[in-house]
Amino acid sequence: MLLTGAEILVKSLLNEGVDTIFGYPGGAVLNIYDYLYKYKDKIKHYLSCHEQGAAHAADGYARSTGKVGVCIATSGPGATNLVTGIATAYMDSVPLVAITGNVSKDLLGKDSFQEVDITGITMPITKHNFIVKDINNLQETIRKAFFIAREGRPGPVLIDIPKDITSNKTEYKDLKPLEVEPKSKHITEDVLAEVAKYINESSKPLIYAGGGVINANATEELINFAEKLNAPVATTLMCRGAIPSGHRLNTGMIGMHGSNASNILATRCDLIIALGARFSDRVISDREFINNAKVIQIDVDPAEVNKNVKVDSFIIGDIKVALQRLIPLLDDKKNQEWLNTVDDLKLLAVTKNNNDNGEELTPKFLFEKLSDMDKGDFIIATEVGQHQMWTAQFFNFKTPRTLISSGGLGTMGFGLGAAIGAKVANPEKTVFNIAGDGSFGMNCNEFATAVKYNIPIKIIVMNNNALGMVRQWQSLFYEARYSQTTLDRATDFVKLAEAFGGVGFRVEKRDELENVLNEALAINKPVIIDYRIDSDKKVFPMVAPGAPIHQIINEEDLEC
Repeated sequence: MLLTGAEILVKSLLNEGVDTIFGYPGGAVLNIYDYLYKYKDKIKHYLSCHEQGAAHAADGYARSTGKVGVCIATSGPGATNLVTGIATAYMDSVPLVAITGNVSKDLLGKDSFQEVDITGITMPITKHNFIVKDINNLQETIRKAFFIAREGRPGPVLIDIPKDITSNKTEYKDLKPLEVEPKSKHITEDVLAEVAKYINESSKPLIYAGGGVINANATEELINFAEKLNAPVATTLMCRGAIPSGHRLNTGMIGMHGSNASNILATRCDLIIALGARFSDRVISDREFINNAKVIQIDVDPAEVNKNVKVDSFIIGDIKVALQRLIPLLDDKKNQEWLNTVDDLKLLAVTKNNNDNGEELTPKFLFEKLSDMDKGDFIIATEVGQHQMWTAQFFNFKTPRTLISSGGLGTMGFGLGAAIGAKVANPEKTVFNIAGDGSFGMNCNEFATAVKYNIPIKIIVMNNNALGMVRQWQSLFYEARYSQTTLDRATDFVKLAEAFGGVGFRVEKRDELENVLNEALAINKPVIIDYRIDSDKKVFPMVAPGAPIHQIINEEDLEC
């Protein structure tokens, strides 16, 4: 069957199971968009306000489902506008395929109108990228791109297609997607036995669980593993929801804004078991505590093993498979003395700053209300900043893939697009975007996208008239010199919501919150809630940059 490159692309996407694309058209992708129009009954296209919003929406779609998210942009500025979204997906191991158009082959390398070397630009932030210069390679390139995005450690792949490739014709055959198998060839009996020996000899183990657990769909195995060992579980931001917040072994987040319990346990354990976690600088800080314990690492990506921390033993391979084969080799443990220590330290989890004495609006008050209302169908997207950390600390996550947040890159402006993608992928779920007023200002134009398609996401702007996290650092480490972090904007978020065609609410008193949330949930439209908090509210606990993980700053320390 002789088809144009544009039709081959669209039919190949259908073969990969794609039914949703986020994008923005332009001259270099007109042929592709013409076929998207012809196949609009099979692939739903969402027109974003900005290409970055399309990339974040595809990312949110992927994180909330485990499927590959797809976005498309034209050449030049359209392609470069995807870069931040691609980098965000890369840092958090999100399966994404970004498709860009380019000028025709004869115009490449000549500084042509809207030409840019997008494969060169994105080489450091993709698992792989392609420029298709021969139409005969197009179909196989698409199949490879989806395979690479999904296999092993997931990540973004970019396909750049010159315009003449989309109009040329070649033979097309219906081909099945390349099959992805869990990586297990290095999970041998010998390595399993060695790791099991370390675990069985331990009396104070700590499980350090990262986003790789969720990527591997290994959350059930994580819980079984923890319960067999009676070992506390400290999670990274990317792993929130992998074990329910209320589980007896969950000690909360670890790292710079981790719980007192998780951070102190990391210095008192005799074995750290890292599952799908990369020992990032925001978790381990100065690495001093690693010297106090043996370290085991299980990860699908061999590049992560011994990269940031020297380990005593490791398993390279799919975490789900590794845990399924490892658990039968482990002794059932009581570890009662260790568990008593865990329970004692968990009582330190709430500091004075996070208590809710008085009538002011606080982050904890908000998230307790949201947690009470969640019947297991809430997905929480976030922007980046204080509100992101409060979400991770205070919301009662019950299941995986319910926190959609930019961890590695820390992309302000991520949450709104991601919430749109998550809601499109999960129409039966209630999707919130928790934002700061600074982050929301980055990409608030995407609220128009939500209104256009009536995607009824609920945005809560934690409005403190400041770039809160940067202000917090200035308060603690720069003698309160608030350089360019007080926003002083006259933006009325209620009117902004209405101007875009949505619904706006404002909460200034505690007794208003529950009614506003109930009203927002009852409205089948996009909603913005302006939630006013004090600009000096800080995120605690906190570990100063570069300080040992157990040197924790709590609010009461500042009052001394």
